Amino acid sequence: MKVKEILPLIEAENMTPSADAEKEILCGYTCDLLSWVMANGREGMAWVTVQTHMNVIAVAVLAEMACVILPENIDMDKDVLAKAEAEGLCVLKSPLSGYEICGRLHAAGVSDKGN
Repeated sequence: MKVKEILPLIEAENMTPSADAEKEILCGYTCDLLSWVMANGREGMAWVTVQTHMNVIAVAVLAEMACVILPENIDMDKDVLAKAEAEGLCVLKSPLSGYEICGRLHAAGVSDKGN
């Protein structure tokens, strides 16, 4: 499943429209502890987090994640979004809770282990 394909599924808006929404999502993850995500993040991951600072982008890019998903319509500062866009990383914003986002992704076949 590609990043652009989950937009309607999780009622999301792509906050970084010039980033690559064709990236393949291979697995999903939710966590707000950056050191934990650094240890467990993987290529192709869709990461659900409430964190919005620059280090989120650094961790996601380092792990070659497919996208970062912000639940509950959380906003991210423009400078952080600009960095994500410069790195080619999609940042999505959804009105849904993190719990609901993960449930919908899992039901659509995105697992925590990879497809």
